[in-house]
Amino acid sequence: MHQQSTSHLFMIEPVEFYSNEQTAYTNHYQKTVLDEAADKISEKALAEFHGLKNAIEKRGIRVTSLLGSSDCPDHVFPNWFITFDDKTMQIFSMMAPNRREEKKSHMIQYLTETYELTDDISHLEEKEIFLESTSSMVFDRVNRIVYGGISPRTNAVQLIIWCRNNNYDLVLFETESHKGSPIYHTDVLMYVGTDIIGICLDVIKPEHREFVREKVNQYHDVLELSAEQIQDFCGNAIEAKNDKNELFLIISTRAYEALNQNQIKKLLESYKEIIHSDIPTIEKYGGGSARCMLTELF
Repeated sequence: MHQQSTSHLFMIEPVEFYSNEQTAYTNHYQKTVLDEAADKISEKALAEFHGLKNAIEKRGIRVTSLLGSSDCPDHVFPNWFITFDDKTMQIFSMMAPNRREEKKSHMIQYLTETYELTDDISHLEEKEIFLESTSSMVFDRVNRIVYGGISPRTNAVQLIIWCRNNNYDLVLFETESHKGSPIYHTDVLMYVGTDIIGICLDVIKPEHREFVREKVNQYHDVLELSAEQIQDFCGNAIEAKNDKNELFLIISTRAYEALNQNQIKKLLESYKEIIHSDIPTIEKYGGGSARCMLTELF
């Protein structure tokens, strides 16, 4: 029996953090103009990393973290691999050249001590074909469904191929951000939990919306998020469980404060607690939030 969530999460501690110019043109949530000195930005990002890590660990959820590299400004977002509950893993293709460098050999070696590496599609980077792991694909692991929003970082054909090869049903759709172009990652607009799915249907193009609505309602209760809440990273959340098998939702403080009381009440029907930590520097200059900082280790 597959499980949706894990009690073990993976993080990468940033050695250096700054706004990545190579990702900015596809990420409309990322600020490229620096308002403060580079060393201060890195210092704040490191403190925010530890704040989130500590908040998670205090609830009895295990976190493994490795030290990042100075040549990788987005190393704090470890979304270049996936693990599965059969103790296998796969590695994916990344769009930005400096994000491809995040796949450090010592990190892969560490992971392959536990997981069998069954596929590595990094070679597709040379063909400009990108599928950025759990950011491009939001998994309903129990029902073997992948949700994927097409974008420059999520190649539709490769996503179809991946789902066919790995025996997942695909819910494929197009999105439109507040800037009028596709939302760069699917995990910005939705997450899947054991009992509940949080999703912004308003940013899904009208011709796909009812199809997606039908699919998310098939096995789950649905928490609808607004397009404005997506800009506050309310969709960038992840479920995890502790050593007592209690379920938690992990988001940023910015996202938590953007939820209304009815939404929080609804979430607390499914979760012991909503874990949140303040990560404004990482959100501002990285254009990603709490879910982007966490990868499940099954």
